[in-house]
Amino acid sequence: LADIQVETHTLEKIGNLVEMREAFRDLEFSIQINDSTRWWSLTGKPNFTTEGEYLGYIGIGSEITAEKTAEMEISLLAHSDSLTGLMNRARFNEEMDKASAAMERYGTPFGVLFLDLDKFKLINDTRGHLVGDKLLKMVGKRIQRLVRETDRVARLGGDEFAILMLDKCDAGAAAKLAARLIQEISRAYDIDEERHKIGVSIGIALAPVNGTRPNQLLRNADLALYRSKADGRGVFRFFEAQMDADQREKRMLELELKSAIENNEFELYYQPLMSTTTGKPTGMEALIRWHHPIRGMISPLEFIPIAEKSTLIQEIGIWSIRQACLAALDWPDDVVVAVNLSAHHFIGSDIVENTRATLAETGLPPHRLELEITESLLINNTEEALTTLKKLKDVGVTIALDDFGTGYSSLSYVLKFPFDKIKIDRSFVTALSEDESAKAILRMISTLGESLNIRITAEGVETLEQVEFLRSIRCHQFQGYYFARPLKGIDLPSFFLRHADIKAPDEIIPAKALMAG
Repeated sequence: LADIQVETHTLEKIGNLVEMREAFRDLEFSIQINDSTRWWSLTGKPNFTTEGEYLGYIGIGSEITAEKTAEMEISLLAHSDSLTGLMNRARFNEEMDKASAAMERYGTPFGVLFLDLDKFKLINDTRGHLVGDKLLKMVGKRIQRLVRETDRVARLGGDEFAILMLDKCDAGAAAKLAARLIQEISRAYDIDEERHKIGVSIGIALAPVNGTRPNQLLRNADLALYRSKADGRGVFRFFEAQMDADQREKRMLELELKSAIENNEFELYYQPLMSTTTGKPTGMEALIRWHHPIRGMISPLEFIPIAEKSTLIQEIGIWSIRQACLAALDWPDDVVVAVNLSAHHFIGSDIVENTRATLAETGLPPHRLELEITESLLINNTEEALTTLKKLKDVGVTIALDDFGTGYSSLSYVLKFPFDKIKIDRSFVTALSEDESAKAILRMISTLGESLNIRITAEGVETLEQVEFLRSIRCHQFQGYYFARPLKGIDLPSFFLRHADIKAPDEIIPAKALMAG
């Protein structure tokens, strides 16, 4: 015999309606037959004689299993992430609304954990989206295994996940879960016979102490996540009120940035690039500074990251290249001007056409403009970036790879693209006096440059010992405080004049001697 179980809730409702002699329409209920679920819909109304005598109910019953199954599948798709099977953002927001309503009514606390994977983009870009998708599925399963039955897990998009803690949620429980998540997600993943390692950063916001509205809690968890990334990644941080104050400060700076160009608040300083063979300046690196009318001098380390989150970085980049080209027109003809390119400026604008137009407008010969890029620009979109760099070389400008030796695959990029120059990261130069391995690396880089006919510039030169060693391995340029700090444009004529009569490399003038003179 079949094991039949009928959903009693709807049947009791129908019984009550029949007892009160009321009509009903499209009342649905389920019947469990063994392991199969069937759905029915009932419509009925009481039947009376002309004298008003009750005769019973007349109506119709229809099996709607197919329609109900399709409806549930559509609902599931609408509320689930198609890749991981976890909740999607819309469903997670609904659960947040329910948690917020329950807290207001019953005082039940809850918490939100905002997760962002570290180094996922690198794997996704270098190994392809198929590997990236498999990795995301595996991460989703690991998260699901660690949470409790009462918790809700969602993939919000990309490599972002969120967890809603509903039962017995306090700072201790959230911290314990976050620590376990970091440990578990950081374990290696074996995909298509390759082993991959990623990490995760987590931000935590608790209700009601960090807010009561869902959007407020998510925002605060996101701010805490931002702090965890700033603190080195692979850690978790709880939301603190100061984070909100910092965010407001950044928003204010962003608003003020928009008017900084129009109000002529930016200025370029120039740090000399000195020839190791002649002792004369052969280039100047343009370094932007922001003279805020109230806050004073603001470091680019503070405002460039803010600008990079909007199209402001493109405006600043275009302005910097134009101003640098105009300034270089007043310098000796053999001195180039170098400008750093932000990856966001490079990718988000038509850098080739902008550069060509700027050179045409200012009249600066293309070979006197040097554009410096960092490896992060190439990691994000290697082939497209290399294609754009080749177009820039066709314009006639010089291309330099900055911070060489610190990235993921610097050597690989040097072999893929004919850079005119590589700049050795200052960390190797600083370590010269104490670390023999740093000397060995510098020798290797110099040999590489000689083999590939690429000029070598050493950054962060501050001592005579460094000067002598770098000259011995045949570096082409020095840059650092030993020679000069970044100079204002108004100070460049005297700087060029002081170096005009230098005849031999031994006559390189250190910055202290310049100041004494």
